[in-house]
Formats: sequence, structure tokens, C-alpha cells
Amino acid sequence: MDARNSTRAYGGIARLFHWTVAALILAAIALGLYAGNLPRGNEAQLQAIFAAFSWHKTVGVAALLLALLRILWTLTQRKPRPLHPGRRLELFVAEAVHWALWIGMVIMPLTGWLLHSAAPGGFSRILWPLGQRLPFVPQDAALSERIAHFHSTGWWVLAGLIVLHVAGALKHAFIDRDGTLSRMAGDPAKAPEPPASQVSTLPHLLAAIAAIVIWIGTAIIAASGAETAAPVAATAQPAAGWAVEQGALGIEVAQGGSPISGQFGSWQAAIDYDPDARGGHVAVKIDITSLSLGAVSDNAKGPDFLNATQFPTAEFKADILPPATEGGPHLARGTLSIAGKSVPAELPFSLEIAGEEAKAKGEMKIDRRDFGIGAGYADESTVGFPVTIRFDLTAKRQ
Repeated sequence: MDARNSTRAYGGIARLFHWTVAALILAAIALGLYAGNLPRGNEAQLQAIFAAFSWHKTVGVAALLLALLRILWTLTQRKPRPLHPGRRLELFVAEAVHWALWIGMVIMPLTGWLLHSAAPGGFSRILWPLGQRLPFVPQDAALSERIAHFHSTGWWVLAGLIVLHVAGALKHAFIDRDGTLSRMAGDPAKAPEPPASQVSTLPHLLAAIAAIVIWIGTAIIAASGAETAAPVAATAQPAAGWAVEQGALGIEVAQGGSPISGQFGSWQAAIDYDPDARGGHVAVKIDITSLSLGAVSDNAKGPDFLNATQFPTAEFKADILPPATEGGPHLARGTLSIAGKSVPAELPFSLEIAGEEAKAKGEMKIDRRDFGIGAGYADESTVGFPVTIRFDLTAKRQ
């Protein structure tokens, strides 16, 4: 078998690329669906999810690298002439599907790698030696969420294109019976000789444009879905003394041995603080359902962890104490209530007041076991025991 393409059939190298990339793409789709539907009831099941997504990502990156090599090889090769040049609509659809598949088999694994790179923490590592994070991609939860919406939408588009491609091959095999499959799968010597008529390059260009439109449409649909699913913006209600104008409330926990960060999209803070006495009181209510924690958001809010359905609100009520030393941090000492359990807690924070505006930020560490969170996950290598809670806000005197 000749390594290069001919006017009748694809060569050995093109065939190897075609079937290898096809197998990897189908395996990546199957692994993604399998991992996304695994049960999440206990620690062993969570470890199985990590492993399945690791294989999904690894196979996806391998498919991307081979797809790029395949495209480079294709650009150096002539394409077998069409067997039915007079069927213009059929040729156009086939060409558009081919172009869309080529784009999809690059853009889908690439967005998966971008998603892995942008996601805070290290949820399901790509297996050695195919790399980890892409350079110049910031770890940003919001960016990760947007890429995730495109990635999840795009896989269904790619699957649909594969179905159309297979349907076309079956039509040639069982309806037309024209030997088209032998150009890629059978003996190239048995491939029929195509007509010598030339096909205009205009249909090829239009088919490429149609393929690009398909993926632009996918991006628009995914973007609209991301806007609909975006967490509620952080909120804070006016209080006695001070009203929070802007702020962020986030958490960090070790997942599979790597830190993963998230934030609460909706919370309220009532602050009563006397700058002269350097003390006061704070009461914070947090909407647990607004938590965004990357790919494990739903699991974190599920019954094994925060149990947002039964306990949708967490609270922190504390007295604000003056700094123990001049220039030192303030201390909010009180009670933190999560998942129906209340535990004494202390939150050190820095405070800067300029006129009518105050800026404060701080963090505290808690042990999830004190609240009965993740009680079935006794192995810290799966889900860490310490959880860091951080805040950063700007408030204005009322």
C-alpha cells in the first residue's frame, strides 16, 4: 500500500491517522460520559470519578496532538477525486461535515486542555507524559466555567457530526454500493476509478465557511448557557453603621491532593463597627447554593458535603475585637454555623479606614470534620480536612 494518497484512494499514512484519531475521539467521548454519570456517594466512588476524568483528559490531549499531525499531513496530500461530481448538494454536505470534524477534533480537546489549565486546583490530572497546564492560561474560576459550557456543548455537536459522517459512509456502502469505503478502509487497488471531471474550488470554500459557522453557533449557544447559569453576584446588605459596597467570599480545599478554589456568589453582611472603640459586631449569612467550585460544585453542595438542599444557609456571628497589638489584625470571634452544626470560630483580618470608606480582608481555617462535612471521606488524600475561608470587601459608613 502506498503511503501517499492517490486520485483513487487514501494512502497508508492518512488511513492510520484517520482510524487512530477516530478511536481516540470516540474513547474520549465515552470516557467523559462515563465519568459524568458515575455515582458520587462515597470516597471510593469519588476516586473512580477522578481516575475516569484523568483518562478522559489524557486521551483527549493525545487525540489533539495526532489530529494536528493529521491535518498537517493532509495539507501536503492530494485528495481522491469525488466518485459522483454531479451530486453537488451531497458533495457540499460531505465537505462541510469533513471541515467541521477537522475543526472539532482540534477545538474540543484544546478547550478541554484550556478548561483543565484555567480551573483552580488540580481536579483529575492529565496522566504523564502528556503535560498539565498550558502556558499563559490564568487560573480563573469564571474563565473555567465559560470554557466548560463550550466544552460540554461542543462534545454533543462533535458527536452529531460523527453520526452524520458514519451515516454518509453507510449510505455509500449499502445504498449506492459504489466502493467508497474501500478508499479508506479496504484494498486501495479495488477502489473505483473516479471520473476525470474537475470540481470547482468554490464549493470547498463554502463548505469550510459552513463548518466555521457551525462552531461559531456552538460558541454562541454555550455562551448564552454560561450567562444563564452564572452564579448570582456577591451581595451585601446595608447594616447598622457600615454597608458593603463590593466584596468576595471564597473557599479553598484540597481535592485529590491539589488545592481547588471557589467562591460564594450570594451572601449578606451586617456590620456594626465603632472606629473609636475599634470594636463592634458582624453577622454574615451565606447562600450555600451559590457556591461555585469548578467541576465539583454540585458534589460539594450535595448531601455528602454541604448538603445545600437541607441546609441552604451558613452563618457567622461574631464580636469584632480590637487588635491585640498596635498595627496588628483585628479579630472576629464568634460562632460559625454550617450544615446544621455550630462551632466556635475566630477570623483575623486587616482593616484600613480612610474617611467614610473601610477595606477589610482576612482568612480563617476550619476542619470540615467539625461540621460533619464529608464524614464518609476519612482519607485526606481524597478530600482534605482543612478548609480555608477568605474574604475581601470594601464598606462605606452609613
